[in-house]
Amino acid sequence: MRAGRLRHTINIQKSVLAPDAISGSDVIWTDHATKVRAAIMPYQGREYFQAQQVQSEATTRILIRYIADIDTSMRIVWGKRIFNIISIIDPYERHRELQLMCKEGVNDG
Repeated sequence: MRAGRLRHTINIQKSVLAPDAISGSDVIWTDHATKVRAAIMPYQGREYFQAQQVQSEATTRILIRYIADIDTSMRIVWGKRIFNIISIIDPYERHRELQLMCKEGVNDG
């Protein structure tokens, strides 16, 4: 992987439960890895109708250097955009890079 391809800077966040006086617990997002160099490549987009509203969905591939403890419960933050990790690919199981297949989501926390 050429370093010049990784021109974006992202944060990887994980969810944790925090005590809350009303509901007992709230999910909050905390930084797991910050200032991670990445290549963000839109892969596919589509719009569909759901509950009489147009919904849009975009699939994006985010390429990063290998980090061992990334999982699909985490999310990517790039500026004001949020990407939910759907799957993680370690090409050829070489532990050099990860391809994170993501869906752009909403900021829910």
